[in-house]
Amino acid sequence: MTKYTGILLGLALLASCTALDYPDRFKETKGVPTVHFVRYADRDVAITQANMEETICIVGDNLTSIHDIYFNDQPAVLNTSYMTAHTIVVAVPKNLPTVQDDKMHLITRDSTVVLYDFKVLPPAPKVDAMSNEWAPAGEKVTISGSYLFAPLSVQFPGVDPIEIATSNGSSIELTVPGGAQSGKIKVTTESGTAQSTFMYKDTRGMLFNFDTDPHPANHGWHAQVIETDETALSGNFLRLGDPTVTLDEEGGWNDANFSFEYWPGDWDDPVTYADSPRLTDYANFSEWKNMALKFEMFIPSSNPWKSGAMQVIVAGVDLVTGGGEGVVDIYGNVTAGANNMFISGDGKPQAPRALYIPWKASGSYDTGDKWITVTLPYTSFVYNSNGTSNSYDIKPETFTSLTIFVWSGGVTGTACQPIIKIDNIRAVPIK
Repeated sequence: MTKYTGILLGLALLASCTALDYPDRFKETKGVPTVHFVRYADRDVAITQANMEETICIVGDNLTSIHDIYFNDQPAVLNTSYMTAHTIVVAVPKNLPTVQDDKMHLITRDSTVVLYDFKVLPPAPKVDAMSNEWAPAGEKVTISGSYLFAPLSVQFPGVDPIEIATSNGSSIELTVPGGAQSGKIKVTTESGTAQSTFMYKDTRGMLFNFDTDPHPANHGWHAQVIETDETALSGNFLRLGDPTVTLDEEGGWNDANFSFEYWPGDWDDPVTYADSPRLTDYANFSEWKNMALKFEMFIPSSNPWKSGAMQVIVAGVDLVTGGGEGVVDIYGNVTAGANNMFISGDGKPQAPRALYIPWKASGSYDTGDKWITVTLPYTSFVYNSNGTSNSYDIKPETFTSLTIFVWSGGVTGTACQPIIKIDNIRAVPIK
């Protein structure tokens, strides 16, 4: 036996040994595959659709001829350890398709394509927000979220579901139905049903509705305009600004026209809260990290907002009260009162605040002559008046007062004469 004959014999023996030791080892075959049905990977139930990332089992013949599988236009990851001539175990891709044809594309090495009808369902829908949570019946609104794919239905409390035939997956436009009641909204798709975290016409934690007792209104240095007109959601609203009043490009100090203040406590006796309660008497702030300040806002296109940050300031009675004399602590120090210290510092800690600046991106902002809902998570109340970080230790008792002041914020804009209408200021859960 020559050297070369020995080598060839050795290779033949190795190949034979491999075939004997690994009889089920994957061997790619030629020809085209045939799919009989698809079932769940963990139970013998035939299916025609599955959720993204769900593991399925394809049953058929000559499946080892498959080199690639696409669900719609998204590739699946094939593991030859889970492929035989008659079964393939595979996970549905996790990404949304760009082009959805509801077919499985089985591709051989020579690029032959076999199509099989199979639908991939997105995850269950998620409902995040509504453009105007206090929209009256008959008004068009936008509901936004994730996986809002048609066909779907939207149900307001107290009325039948509204069927939606088309959507872009992230938002739905619809008209608020007559008879809709206060409560959470449900959205149902082929993948399941989701309930909104927000409530339609939410009255929980209502701080100011500017209409009825016992809800408070102005209680500070200035009595801002509370009025109603043809644009009102219902009843009265708070108005900041005036068509004849200019806010300069720096958002200069103009508290007479652009500051709403509610400071608890009697003016003669700051620690008496019977007539002007702390806002913590109207809402429970024990879970403030999971809450937000919400309100509806209307800025007419005739008077857009172009400068100054809306500083939304919270402060406890340690920083501000409705009395000029302030609160005397156990050491005899005046710790609060009707002054500017909690707003601008003046040697004292500034109160924490959110800075709302919707005009900053484009240089001008209005709400298109309609009401919208503004959501400011309390975890975003982390700024000083000039936009620097605030280090005040927020606690549930920090939320006894509220000041809304369009001023500074460390931004520069364009002089303007904005009109900002606000209604239904409330502290509500967002988680």
